[in-house]
Amino acid sequence: MMQALIEISDKQYLVKAGDKIFVPRQKAAAGDVIEVKTLMQVNQADSALKAGTATVKVLDHVRDETIIVFRKKRRKRFQKRNGHRQYMTQVEVLSL
Repeated sequence: MMQALIEISDKQYLVKAGDKIFVPRQKAAAGDVIEVKTLMQVNQADSALKAGTATVKVLDHVRDETIIVFRKKRRKRFQKRNGHRQYMTQVEVLSL
């Protein structure tokens, strides 16, 4: 099974053809096909450090789960609770 280590927005993902992953928000519209840089090709028997390109298709733009940010200062009666949802893009790996 052929796998590749790809880099999208300074983050690295180990993927194979047909995988659907969530990456940080991309400027491409839904349905667009973009090319990303591959850092390493991984096979069952060996792995090669050769750079290439992988094609991915943008499926949808979504928001991630809520992360609770809670701040507290002890003995000062200060508590602050805030939520954050990161913008994400779902992509499908078409070819490596």
